[in-house]
Amino acid sequence: MITREAKEKMMEEITEALEKAELVVVTDYRGLNVQSINRLRGELRKEDCQYRVTKNTMNRLAARRAGLEELEDFFEGPVAIAYSSADPVAAAKVFKEFARENENLVVKGGMLSGQLLDPAAIKALGEIPPREVLLAQVVGGFQAPISGLVGVLQGTMRQLVYTLDAVRQHKESA
Repeated sequence: MITREAKEKMMEEITEALEKAELVVVTDYRGLNVQSINRLRGELRKEDCQYRVTKNTMNRLAARRAGLEELEDFFEGPVAIAYSSADPVAAAKVFKEFARENENLVVKGGMLSGQLLDPAAIKALGEIPPREVLLAQVVGGFQAPISGLVGVLQGTMRQLVYTLDAVRQHKESA
């Protein structure tokens, strides 16, 4: 049996994790075996994300303490919560990939920077390209107009050279 002090310590840990989290995802893990849950935890840990199975009473109290009462509706049945204060897209991507292989994992909802998310929004978040790809696209967007300008200027200079060469040939033949 867990002592009251241990429960209070766990409550503080959950509350602190909820307060710091950029992304919170609540899942129903019914039908997943321990091996699958541990594999999911390992994948999430790589993305600096915690995944915990705790009692709903404790989840509700921690959510209230953290000022995230909107999450309370998700705490029905067996749930596990993921907290990520790092890259929210990477954690959502792990859930998307894992749910594709394990239909028993059900994403109930979550929060991103204080905004309530439904399962579809979390899936959409997981479909966003990685940060490096987005940065490359932005740089490419900046580069395209510059490349176009260089091409136009080169074409104008080329036309000027051709015109001067034609004038020179005309004068030489005359």
